[in-house]
Amino acid sequence: MSLALYGHPFSSYTQKVLIALYENGTRFEFRCIGPDTPQHAAEWLRRWPLHKFPLLVDGERNVAETSIIIEYLQLTHPGPELLVPADPAAALDVRFLDRFFDLHVMNWVQHAVNGALTGDETKRREGRALATEKLELAYGWLDAQLGGRAWATGPDFTMADCAAAPALFYADWTHPISETYPVLRAYRARLLGRRSFARAVQEARPFRHLFPLGAPDRD
Repeated sequence: MSLALYGHPFSSYTQKVLIALYENGTRFEFRCIGPDTPQHAAEWLRRWPLHKFPLLVDGERNVAETSIIIEYLQLTHPGPELLVPADPAAALDVRFLDRFFDLHVMNWVQHAVNGALTGDETKRREGRALATEKLELAYGWLDAQLGGRAWATGPDFTMADCAAAPALFYADWTHPISETYPVLRAYRARLLGRRSFARAVQEARPFRHLFPLGAPDRD
């Protein structure tokens, strides 16, 4: 049976997995979760009642959590791009930066988004203020860390870049990456130019009005 991915095109974590699938040209069926496809939502919740997406379905096997999904794909449906290196030490570097982008970048974007979704102006301001503080710390560390690298851990595009692309995309909408961080700005631009991520961005373009902090007229 072919692979199926439950998610939404505007979801950063769905995009993270889409990038991995697109990088390797992996064949799969995308099952969008939304008001127009209630059958997909029902099946997704039956398979994964924790209400989190994306969810990868491979036959009768359900695979949740983005980093696990990407590693599962490499093990069971490998392609030409090795997104997690075979060398254990190099793989550890990739996994670390993968977690960094999820936990120290995208997590704070989501914090600001959650504040805005409450509809409470005080919570909106507080959520964005804390996100700004935390993202500034992440930006400074990343700008130093990425110097001299084409991609997150070196010359090769990896799972860490799959995590970085949507995280930095939405982070810059939430708290713009200033010119103080030229290395990080250039890295974000390279990610936007990567064919796999450019495709994910284009597919999500019709949903930009859903960004509760206001999507900027760029990217």
